[in-house]
Amino acid sequence: MAAEPPPRPAVRSYDGDGITVEYDVRRCLHAAECVRGLPAVFDTGRKPWIQPGGTPADDIAEVIHRCPSGALQYHRDDGGPAEEPDTPTRVSLHDDGVLHLRGDLEVETPDGPRAETRVMLCGCGRTRNTPYCDHSGPCGAHN
Repeated sequence: MAAEPPPRPAVRSYDGDGITVEYDVRRCLHAAECVRGLPAVFDTGRKPWIQPGGTPADDIAEVIHRCPSGALQYHRDDGGPAEEPDTPTRVSLHDDGVLHLRGDLEVETPDGPRAETRVMLCGCGRTRNTPYCDHSGPCGAHN
């Protein structure tokens, strides 16, 4: 019997000029802020779909900050500024039951607390990625 291939990592990293982009597929709810903001970097029709090389790190960081779910994160290797949380913290409940939060957050997860600046949390309690929404519960029917 052939061995199953190892599972693909949920978080992938993509190196650019002075910036590393991280993408967590489990948290992406396809708001497409990245694709609309920098289609030369974020192109879902290409493999890999994130190619940050050749684009200024400040431009990439600005677009990543628009990602409401926090599926996209970045780390600066060029001495540029790290992401600053929005102040004051903002919380909104959307019609689909998803809680959107932006700010200086500490989110309790099954793996312990995580520092966050942007998250979309499950409002229906049926996510497979607790506490982050993945639209696998009743709220997914609203898409």
